[in-house]
Amino acid sequence: MSDSKLAKRGLGRGLSALMADLDLDGAADPKPLKERTMIPIEQITANPDQPRRSFEPAALQELADSLRQRGVLQPLIVRRHPADEGLYQIVAGERRWRAAQMAQLHELPVIVRDLTDNEVLEVAIIENIQRADLNAIEEAASFRQLMDRFGHTQEKLAEALNKSRSHIANLLRLLTLPDQVQDYLKDGKLSAGHARALVTAENSAVLARKIIEGGLSVRETEDLVRKQNEGTTSRSNRAKKQSKDADTRALEADLSAQLKTTVTIDHSASGAGAVCIAYRDLEELDRLCQILGGSSWARN
Repeated sequence: MSDSKLAKRGLGRGLSALMADLDLDGAADPKPLKERTMIPIEQITANPDQPRRSFEPAALQELADSLRQRGVLQPLIVRRHPADEGLYQIVAGERRWRAAQMAQLHELPVIVRDLTDNEVLEVAIIENIQRADLNAIEEAASFRQLMDRFGHTQEKLAEALNKSRSHIANLLRLLTLPDQVQDYLKDGKLSAGHARALVTAENSAVLARKIIEGGLSVRETEDLVRKQNEGTTSRSNRAKKQSKDADTRALEADLSAQLKTTVTIDHSASGAGAVCIAYRDLEELDRLCQILGGSSWARN
């Protein structure tokens, strides 16, 4: 089946069913015993398309010690190997499989599912999102991959992954930052809070270096970005005003005096333009409506 068709239909068994298989909340295995099968560890192989490429040795050793004492409580999700009839390929649980080898276990509990290559990739991405050591950029990239390749919406992911939509939206915004700033976040030099504040900054890479060198807090970073943005807006407004010809500026001044409020005129070379009349509150808006239209806005 093509990627485009898969994206339209989503997972064949449904995203909710996969979430149940993965037991993403980390609870004890809820699967009926009849669904689990014990398979010799040498018949299980890794997924070559697993998004996670690195496994922390110390964390693996800690897990191996736990498995040696308690055994594997949560079964792996596997499928029959597409190229070798006698083997099974891991869909979810490669970390447990690696730790089990270190613990010298001979067999593992598994649940066998019939999944396509695309579905296996989707499950691998979802499992990868649950990593405790995943940085914000890696998590955001996983969300983006699920959305772009499989057609999931932010709302659907939020519901299935038990995360707020704002959490997903805020992380996705981090992907708009320059690569250099994203690298600072990946390396732990910036926190996700710092990075979120930099999303609206005009020159985020320069500000990021200042933040790192000065050891600024998230609140200080937000203040820095706000001041820069206010300065940029002020300079932009001054530049626009200075670029206007004397006749336009004089007309703005006359209208502002007559209406007793600020009036700006944006006039293009084509002859078209716009007149903007500012007001402080609804009472002033009502006053302007009476002047311009002869009627009160508040009564209409």
